[in-house]
Amino acid sequence: MNELNGRMVACQILLTGLIARVANETRDPIGFLSDFRDEIHAVIHGVRIAGLQDSEAIRLQAVKTVDEMFSLMKAPSAD
Repeated sequence: MNELNGRMVACQILLTGLIARVANETRDPIGFLSDFRDEIHAVIHGVRIAGLQDSEAIRLQAVKTVDEMFSLMKAPSAD
């Protein structure tokens, strides 16, 4: 289980870096990040989770994780 958690954290770090890189190359990085976050939320709410009676708890955790990832990002400096 620890190995799986470590891999998930590594994937989150890579994804966060990729999103930040793409956002920094756009004219409106905050708009890009907001739109991208909204798209990820839509995917989370639309994905079918098999094998669980109550998938809402998993969805809420996934949304919370996405929001945490995006809260770590900040707009590029004015320099």
